[in-house]
Amino acid sequence: MLSGMTRWLTPEEQRTWRAFLAATRGLMDALDRELQRDAGMPHAYYEILVRLSEAPERRLRMSELADLTGSSRSRLSHAVARLEESGWVRREECPTDRRGQFAILTERGFAVLADAAPGHVAGVQRHLFDQLTPAQVDQLRQISQALVDHFGRDGSTS
Repeated sequence: MLSGMTRWLTPEEQRTWRAFLAATRGLMDALDRELQRDAGMPHAYYEILVRLSEAPERRLRMSELADLTGSSRSRLSHAVARLEESGWVRREECPTDRRGQFAILTERGFAVLADAAPGHVAGVQRHLFDQLTPAQVDQLRQISQALVDHFGRDGSTS
């Protein structure tokens, strides 16, 4: 039996929620398929490479990289292990924290990222921005920022 205390979604909220789910899933699926086809990597690996490329000396502590990519530490560790096998990332122990490690983007990894980026950017442009008016892009940014502000950097609600 459904609780009488639950605040159910209105029909308009339900349509919006389902459209949001379908849109975000469709966008991420399309970008993931294209990166797999064109660069031989899933979107999650691409994001790791991007975050490392933007970091000072192309290196981040594993814990910080997990936070930035929204990954669990174990999921990130598995992904970095795969990226190490490809020669795109290497790990180093942290000299000041015996439990800590750094992930470092290699020159080979940077070259792979540089090759993949134009196609990925074109996909984001084609699948997202080309579908929206400039006013909708501004609205999407504002809506997305409101959600980011709600969840905070670590993804927990405030």
